[in-house]
Amino acid sequence: MRRFSFLVSTLLTATAVALGTAPGAGAAPGDTVSTTVEQAIEKLPVAAEDSSGYNAAKFRHWTDPDQDGCDTRAEVIIAEATTPPAVDGRCTITGGAWHSYYDKRDHSGAGALDVDHLVPLAEAWRSGASAWTAEERERFANDLGDPRVLAAVTASEKRLKGDRDPARWEPSDDSADCRYIAEWAAVKGRWKLSLDTDELAALRNMLAECPTEEITYEMAL
Repeated sequence: MRRFSFLVSTLLTATAVALGTAPGAGAAPGDTVSTTVEQAIEKLPVAAEDSSGYNAAKFRHWTDPDQDGCDTRAEVIIAEATTPPAVDGRCTITGGAWHSYYDKRDHSGAGALDVDHLVPLAEAWRSGASAWTAEERERFANDLGDPRVLAAVTASEKRLKGDRDPARWEPSDDSADCRYIAEWAAVKGRWKLSLDTDELAALRNMLAECPTEEITYEMAL
């Protein structure tokens, strides 16, 4: 079942990057980074994006690494339930309740949900994943090590978002903005992904309400 391996700021390891240093600078996979959202955003590399060669099939996803019968998508749905559903031996999910933070909607049953890559696969490709190995792209697409990477949300909201970054989309619920950009910064930092100039400008604009919020994440690359 889904396990959350990210560490809260009170449990930083000896390898943690000190607050105020460049997030992820010189950090190795497994190292922990603690910083503010503002610092994380400002320290991410800025580069033009290129969609050439992108295909979702290059990110093998919804795998079942622990072979428990539930693939990554099901693991996320089960883990994010506010009321636990029943799950049978074939990983059929019945009952349960969920809250979609993008649009502040509650759902009874998983039928209205989909699992979103917070940083969409196409956006990851444009931001550096095109240079990754197939194994690294598979790890990103099925990343259960940090619950911010994948989110169970209202399916229609995911469709509205598509592969857009914060310059072209933000959650329907305005009160979700601080959480959304904090998670965006954490996921991009965890996976050493870049920002484009429009994305950076949008994040800076959204950041006005929550510049000192702290985030902690474990490096994946």
